[in-house]
Amino acid sequence: MTIKFVKRVAGELLRRGENAIKIKESARSDAEKALTKDDVRKLIKDGSVYAELPKHNLSLHGKLLRQKRAKGRKRGYGKRKGTAKARAGKVWERKVRSQRLLLKRLKEIGKINTKTFDKFYASIKGNAFPDKRSLLLHLSDEGVKVSDEELKQIEDYIKKNYYK
Repeated sequence: MTIKFVKRVAGELLRRGENAIKIKESARSDAEKALTKDDVRKLIKDGSVYAELPKHNLSLHGKLLRQKRAKGRKRGYGKRKGTAKARAGKVWERKVRSQRLLLKRLKEIGKINTKTFDKFYASIKGNAFPDKRSLLLHLSDEGVKVSDEELKQIEDYIKKNYYK
């Protein structure tokens, strides 16, 4: 195709910008003949197409800042924007998502039917339950019995599949 195509695909494969991609003069005709991503991969493997080394380590500054913050530096009042609640994360979102996942898993297992699921889903959206325990209490009042062992399996399933 064109050199521009080869540079674009090589940049994608090497995770670099198009300007950092270089093509050897001797392999320029081969690069022009490249039609697919596999052709470009072969050129990279041969060493005909390569990426220049970065001029300097720009990411180092951010990395050092993150390390300092992890140690507790640069967290004074002057650096803070937003209230303590805003900085803590969205508590309501976390609560609702965990309740919804629990409900979804109970439906998948067959402990609750669609009608019960819809009813409790709407209640969760309306902020009816302060936590999962109260949701489970209301479910048990409805006639849904969930043993501790089943609850543990559900929690493990949720952790494994949703919080990677």
